[in-house]
Amino acid sequence: MNRKKLRDIVFYLHQYIGFFVGLVLVIVGLTGSLLVFEQDFDHFMIAQQYGIITPQQVQLSPESVVNTIEKKYAARSDLHLFRIYLPDTPSSPYVGQLSSTDEQRTEVFINPYTGKIIGERISDKTLIGILLELHYSLMAGETGTIIVGVAAFLMCILTITGLVLWPGWRKLIAGFKIKLDAHPQRANFDIHKVAGIITVVFLFFTGFTGFCWNFYSFTEPIIYAVTFTPLAAELVSKPIPGKSTLKLTEQLKIADAALPGAVTKSIYFPGKPEDALQIRMKLPQESSDYGNSNVYLDQYSGEVLRVDNGLKMPLGDRVLNSFTPLHYGTFGGLATRILYVFVGLAPLILFLTGFLMYWYRHWTKPSRRDSAMELSQKL
Repeated sequence: MNRKKLRDIVFYLHQYIGFFVGLVLVIVGLTGSLLVFEQDFDHFMIAQQYGIITPQQVQLSPESVVNTIEKKYAARSDLHLFRIYLPDTPSSPYVGQLSSTDEQRTEVFINPYTGKIIGERISDKTLIGILLELHYSLMAGETGTIIVGVAAFLMCILTITGLVLWPGWRKLIAGFKIKLDAHPQRANFDIHKVAGIITVVFLFFTGFTGFCWNFYSFTEPIIYAVTFTPLAAELVSKPIPGKSTLKLTEQLKIADAALPGAVTKSIYFPGKPEDALQIRMKLPQESSDYGNSNVYLDQYSGEVLRVDNGLKMPLGDRVLNSFTPLHYGTFGGLATRILYVFVGLAPLILFLTGFLMYWYRHWTKPSRRDSAMELSQKL
């Protein structure tokens, strides 16, 4: 197969994949741009809706807050407290998350100084919740999750084929030049090639991480296998007849001793009697907002079942932990987050310019100048 024929195959592959998943990627990209500053916007909305918390000297213990939540929802047998976030700042609330039998999540906000419940909401019905669901599943449940996952994988192929077709391989300057004063067909092509090459790496990683997340049960074992990382053993608590679970305050002391210097960020409560208690922590050197360190405890005896040091993780876990910063652009601080806002707009720009390129090629009468333009695009 000669070089021209191979390039033609890559071109048609790029073109038709773009048309096939273009609209899906536009929706995912636009919602992704809005979600880059998801946490900042959500914290602002919580403060506006439930009021600003005035810092005091001493915060209530997580155990006290858990007791408040359980007492509040004692009559709701359909709700289960599965996670609680500790305050990020002195003016942040405790956030308890409860799941229901219909998989709906309820968030409860508690003043960390008074213990008063200052508000609650159904997380899926907030603006952020709607954007998230639209982003990863098109608000179409499991079917939508599969569609977005496939589209994300095809976006990876689009980035590779686009990189192969980029004209800058022959002449670097030409690959970055936009002639806005040229024929509209040429200007459109220039915008497409430049927008594509500037965002190609970021689009590939957002597509790859999105695909892995949407098909996590399939991709996780593969990542562990290719990185030669053994799967972690299942952790279980051993119920003791006639004995209730250990007090949360005691469990937290054990976790602090198991991972000195780390700060507790959130607590995942067991869903079953034999499940372990997971305490997520952050070491000072970790860059992730919520940390990647974990301490797993037997909920009855307090035995330390496993300690995950976020700074000394196996390769497979480090790869999986890198997905969040790569997908949301948090790896370079504010600068990369702003960049990712524009990366999310790239699918829209590329789809529109790609459609116009197709329209010029197939639906307009070719002139001598247009024929020359088409030839220049294939060079």
